[in-house]
Amino acid sequence: MRFEDFSFGSIRIDGVTYEHDVVIDRGWVRKRKKKPSKKFRAEFGHTPLSLEEKIPWRCRRLVVGTGTGALRVMQEVKREAKRRKIELLILPTIQAIEVLERDAADTNAVLHVTC
Repeated sequence: MRFEDFSFGSIRIDGVTYEHDVVIDRGWVRKRKKKPSKKFRAEFGHTPLSLEEKIPWRCRRLVVGTGTGALRVMQEVKREAKRRKIELLILPTIQAIEVLERDAADTNAVLHVTC
């Protein structure tokens, strides 16, 4: 997987530009469907990552890119990662991309690109 560009509001992966949050699941890229988490928005001031979403758990490591820090990860997600024995890295998106570029083996990701 090749990350070619990242800037506010877009990310380019393997020649395709995405103008929305993305989920990387075993090498496949798809749009993050955050609607199930919107009910928690008032509590967090931003739509968080919650267990209501389809999180790509089939991995040894899950990297969550938080944009500039705006995306919050709910405690339930952290507990579920621990229960599944999955290493959970929560980093600003630019740092999450650097981790993925260095070693993406058995790693999935949720990347927030819009703020």
